[in-house]
Amino acid sequence: MALASTGFAAGSTARNARWHISADDSPHGSVAAVPAARRSSRLPGVEQLLLAWFGQNGRDLPWRRTTDPYAVLVSEVMAQQTQVDRVVPRWERWLARWPTVGTLAAASAADVIREWQGLGYNRRALALHRAAQQVAAHGWPDDLTELPGVGRYTADAVACFAFGHQVLPVDVNVRRVSERTGATFSPAAAQALMDLGATVCLARVPRCGECPLTEACPSRGRRYEPLRKQGPFEGSFRQRRAVTLRLVAASARPLAELDHDAVRSLARDGLVLVAEETVSLPA
Repeated sequence: MALASTGFAAGSTARNARWHISADDSPHGSVAAVPAARRSSRLPGVEQLLLAWFGQNGRDLPWRRTTDPYAVLVSEVMAQQTQVDRVVPRWERWLARWPTVGTLAAASAADVIREWQGLGYNRRALALHRAAQQVAAHGWPDDLTELPGVGRYTADAVACFAFGHQVLPVDVNVRRVSERTGATFSPAAAQALMDLGATVCLARVPRCGECPLTEACPSRGRRYEPLRKQGPFEGSFRQRRAVTLRLVAASARPLAELDHDAVRSLARDGLVLVAEETVSLPA
């Protein structure tokens, strides 16, 4: 049985806002959602304080104004490893070009790759394209992780924000706030948790003086060791791949003119084709 949108976005508040960086298939790793029935807050009023703060401080991002599962999925995939302020204009442009799952499914892989340029981690574009083709052919599956490129977090986010399922999607920000406060939260707090973790309860030096939960938080005032960061993009193999793909996206190129190691890596990911010593995008 395929899922149908209920027209209700769990986690909405009066501002109907949501902002976050997703965790699926990213350096942070995927984290699971927790069913609402198992998540009643142990700290009285914590969720209410959080939601009151969110009503004044939540970010008004465009995908928070829709319950279209396709539009929500695009936002989640784009935000997996790209800063949200960069995602907003690209999400709007993407939806203007391919407003429905069917229009994306009918697009060529080459056009999808070209449109994705600048967002990084280009395999996401191909996975999103394949997911659209699967949905266009068979409808939305009950288990959204059956879609290409959709891990546990992304599946739970789409289920919650588009289909109205009572499940709390747990990204790195939600997990951080939950662990530091020792509280548990309902799906209604999902967007607020994401905003608080992204803007106040920061990874290394949280802004406890600005936090609405500080009085009840056992971790207030603590500082944390920096997480291992990915190496710089400049001079990296990732940059070589990006430069090579940008050249091929502009036009097919002779292999002799390109970085052979980068071409091999891109070909393994299905991002380019090599035929008769010429490198091009997939059809």
